[in-house]
Amino acid sequence: MSTTQINKPVIGITIGDINSIGAEIIIKTFMDARMMEFCTPVIFASNKTINFYRKLMNENNFNYQSIKDFTRLNHKQVNVYNCWEEEVQITPGVLNETGGKYAARALEAAINCLKDGYITGLVTAPIHKNNIQSETFNYTGHTPYLRDSFNAKDVLMFMTADNMRVGLLTEHVPLADVAKYVTKENILGKLHLMRDSLVKDFGVDQPRIAVLGLNPHAGDDGLIGREEIEHIAPAIRHAKGNGILCFGPYSADAFFAREMFKQFDGVLAMYHDQGLIPFKSLASGNGINYTAGLGIVRTSPDHGTAFDIAGKNLADPDSFRQAIFACLEILEQRERYAENTRNPLKKTELASE
Repeated sequence: MSTTQINKPVIGITIGDINSIGAEIIIKTFMDARMMEFCTPVIFASNKTINFYRKLMNENNFNYQSIKDFTRLNHKQVNVYNCWEEEVQITPGVLNETGGKYAARALEAAINCLKDGYITGLVTAPIHKNNIQSETFNYTGHTPYLRDSFNAKDVLMFMTADNMRVGLLTEHVPLADVAKYVTKENILGKLHLMRDSLVKDFGVDQPRIAVLGLNPHAGDDGLIGREEIEHIAPAIRHAKGNGILCFGPYSADAFFAREMFKQFDGVLAMYHDQGLIPFKSLASGNGINYTAGLGIVRTSPDHGTAFDIAGKNLADPDSFRQAIFACLEILEQRERYAENTRNPLKKTELASE
């Protein structure tokens, strides 16, 4: 085996909900043999699950190697890491307990392999936030679960595409509860995470960050809510005083309608739909979800389980493919940043004669 093959990043891929489109978009992505030039993929699932969808899609030319440990890793082929051996009933398009149970099992196995250094990065297929709930998974999604799994103080749900990057102050929070999370402290924490990620993960030396308001018209000077005056604007001033180039608060509707996002390297939205509706509308299917703030690199497609088309061979793999490439690019950029900052020149003063 050549050194080039061995040195390819080993990317772990979780199957997601086994009744969703996860297996389909994974198979469609890696049916293109050119993907093997960039990475060594390891799918965390089971042979039987992959075989079920391969036959359902009539893609018998999709080949893989089954492994139970990483001593048999094949750098020339797709690898399937068997997370379970038992017979499991797969019912495409059906939301049930089984789909969530095995999605969690695959995710747990992948995280353990990340911690042990067997895989270099992680790309997750979609889960359903309701049926995955259990005693060991009491979270609203991948992002907080990964935060706790890797003991991170905080993380940022960071939606990225070629034309924009949008981070969220709050993620999967009921709209009625969003305002209580809009605090100066929380905003500052997310701004620091975004700035650091833009520098280390995306190679932006002096990132410019826009901050959206919470209320319509960014509060209209307090007429339509005071969060902008009492929390958001003070956070922006404080961040600027600490070297973060951030601006706002901006009225969200005008900000995206006037394409002001093109003037910034990142945008901090206050809540889920405020950021994701314009992002998904403008990213044209090429957006991905990145978890900033972790010691490891994790990406995912910007869509959900799509039970309505599961099992019908209709799922578009573009976003998942972009998630693979984004994972690889961020891993490379992190290495570049580490190399560039490993031995910085120390400032010295010329001794006066």
